[in-house]
Amino acid sequence: MKTLYLLRHAKSSWDFEELSDHDRPLNNRGRKDAPLMGRELASREVTVDLIVTSSAVRALTTATLVAKELEYDPEKIAVEEEIYKANKQELLAIINNIPNQFEKVMLVGHNFTITELANMLSPDLVPTMPTAGVVCLQFNCGTWAEINKENGNLVFFDIPKNHTT
Repeated sequence: MKTLYLLRHAKSSWDFEELSDHDRPLNNRGRKDAPLMGRELASREVTVDLIVTSSAVRALTTATLVAKELEYDPEKIAVEEEIYKANKQELLAIINNIPNQFEKVMLVGHNFTITELANMLSPDLVPTMPTAGVVCLQFNCGTWAEINKENGNLVFFDIPKNHTT
């Protein structure tokens, strides 16, 4: 069994016009939503063996904030530059190449690709993922190369608005 958590980065700031898209930081809401979703995952007793993230500042910051809530060492976060501009097939290739000793993996990326990947792998429709939204998929297989819609199961889809008043 393989478990995949797909997490869209939290809300980013557009306040710094001099920064490239890649270098945009989280805004205040993003800095609140990322740890909130980490706490919600922890309340579900989620554990991960590996977190893989885009190299974009907003994604890496989201991954770090969520990792801390899951008691996952942020130093062990794997940064994959290819995630930043990847299409859904390229994201799937990254996942397919994850070493099989990792059973529970979180991938932190960007929309619309992260939603497209979720729908490519989920037998159930996943709505467009808002910032800091997370999807949990489980696959009845032994290797990451085998994951697909046919052996997949949508366990949950969660968003920050489910937990804010």
